Amino acid sequence: MHRRRFSFRLPAYAIAVILMSASLTTCCWAQATPVDTEANLAQAATEVGNRDGVIGTRNLLEVLRGGGPMLIPIGVCSFVLFIFVFERSISLRRGRVIPQPFVKRLLLQLEEGQLKPEEALALCEGNRSPVAVVFAAAVKKWGRPAVEVEQAVIDTGERVANGLRKYLRLFNGVATISPLLGLLGTVMGMISAFNAIATADAMGRPEMLAGGISQALLTTASGLTVAIPAIVAHLYFIGRVDRLIIEIDRLGQDVVNQIASDGWKRPSDKKRKAA
Repeated sequence: MHRRRFSFRLPAYAIAVILMSASLTTCCWAQATPVDTEANLAQAATEVGNRDGVIGTRNLLEVLRGGGPMLIPIGVCSFVLFIFVFERSISLRRGRVIPQPFVKRLLLQLEEGQLKPEEALALCEGNRSPVAVVFAAAVKKWGRPAVEVEQAVIDTGERVANGLRKYLRLFNGVATISPLLGLLGTVMGMISAFNAIATADAMGRPEMLAGGISQALLTTASGLTVAIPAIVAHLYFIGRVDRLIIEIDRLGQDVVNQIASDGWKRPSDKKRKAA
């Protein structure tokens, strides 16, 4: 059981690691770009010329300034994505959604006829896991026809599935908004570059255009850096939820067969209850 949990956690944490690595890569790219503040372009060109070809580097704060105001909402999207990847990786653990000790114990006791409806309901309400909520809905229909019990499982299962899908739209939203913010930053950077051409004779001075072009490329790279892990996280967690829902439905059907008045039971179960 421990190996199962580990196999689930690893991809979710890997997404977070990819996000952090990509963010660091973006910063490294940005550090390789020229100085991009228009007010200091002439001074930077003079300093570079006086250094005899020595290329200067910038700290993270200067990089963020060079990216323009659009890096702020992109950074917020990155932070939100990072937080909710960890939240969903914890909330969608198999051991939390479908605790195996509880499930095995309840099904075994139902097969052997050791539980009364009140006792089974108390066990389910005491566990409070999503699968226990579905089991509790079935137990409340104890002794009814299989159609009624199964309908209770289906209705409750839909509500449980909606709870498991919580926050998944957020990943899709981040994946959609981040590239648009990057594109907006690109447009703003190009506007800044063309303004430099219009307000100053910058056609023969590429350092005057470096600020706007750097801002355009930096915001584009930052938006894609956030959007790609968001898409991966969205696809991963959707698949995870679907697998959990299928498993809950299968276990719910096992409970229906045990407690419904006309549920199907193995011959060995019938002999055990008759004894």
